[in-house]
Amino acid sequence: MPQPSANPSASDLHSRRAALALGLSLPGDTVLYLLLPMFAPAFGVTLFEAGILLAANRLVRIAGYGAVARFYARHGERLTCSLAVLAAAACALGYATLSGFIALLGLRLLWGLAFAALNLATQALATAEPLGAARRAGQSRAFAALGPMLALPAGGVCALWWEPRAIFWVFAAVALCALLATRHLPAQPHALPPPPKRWGRLPGRLDRFSFVEGLVLDGLFIIGLSYLGRDVLPGHPVVVAGLLLSVRYLAEIVLSAVGGDLAERYGAEVLLVGFAVLTSLALVGFGLGWLWTSALAIVILRALLLPLLPPLVARRTPGPGRIQALATRSVWRDLGAGAGPVLAGVLLPIAPSAWVYGVAALLLSATAIACWAPRGDG
Repeated sequence: MPQPSANPSASDLHSRRAALALGLSLPGDTVLYLLLPMFAPAFGVTLFEAGILLAANRLVRIAGYGAVARFYARHGERLTCSLAVLAAAACALGYATLSGFIALLGLRLLWGLAFAALNLATQALATAEPLGAARRAGQSRAFAALGPMLALPAGGVCALWWEPRAIFWVFAAVALCALLATRHLPAQPHALPPPPKRWGRLPGRLDRFSFVEGLVLDGLFIIGLSYLGRDVLPGHPVVVAGLLLSVRYLAEIVLSAVGGDLAERYGAEVLLVGFAVLTSLALVGFGLGWLWTSALAIVILRALLLPLLPPLVARRTPGPGRIQALATRSVWRDLGAGAGPVLAGVLLPIAPSAWVYGVAALLLSATAIACWAPRGDG
């Protein structure tokens, strides 16, 4: 569990409230990832359409993060996050009541923009002051993971007893509770970020790492865990899958704050490289067939890695450009996380897993080591 400091500053309180709002808004989305592929007909879609729906929120974030960042800068955290929370509640209500591809696609696009706003606010508030930024980033990840960790196993169990969509009524009510947190967030606007750099430029070091991190840890690893472990999962698959996904968030709750504290002590760059190399070794073991031991190591190391990038971005991009830089890194991670499942679906049935995860390990280590520079290019 995240451990609050004895005398929290205003920055600490704002960071926790934004993370709590995100955590209360996330259950509808995370449980949809669990239930939609398994119960696609109950939502009025095919399995192929379910895959598109689960990717749609990332696609709209890639296109819309810049607009979200500008809205956030103009209107501040309170209004931006409150609107995002209302959108999250509307999406959960829609998952419970609406059917068909077109209706659900609209909800997924709306959720993508809502998540972009909440995710950006949690990162921006955690890094608002350089002192303690890594610690706040770690605590923020831990608070945000509370909702999904509890919701995933509950969603799996409830799907066995109720109609699969009924649980989303509960998640709509939970999301509305987040308004109690957002009403205490700052209302002041921020300096408008500079125009985003054109996509024609070569990605910077942190861009490349964000992309590979999403590709490998949010794509290849998660899909591979399901694909390679499908024959050894005991019990009912929806419950087991919910528990496995919940473990990821449990690791974030327990370890993200630890990663942030370690970054304050030893430096985010050093830990980024160290944890990425250790994760790469675990990926090699995962590909060689040491499935569960390696998966546990990857989950632990992923939780330690997550809070390291926002303070590193904030340090390298001070001033008004910080918000846009945080949004840019989120776009690159979404690009990787969107490509990862597609790549896994193509490669895992035809290529040896040792080769797939060996190459992924090399990419992760190489991009992390490239970030180790006194003055990075971002």
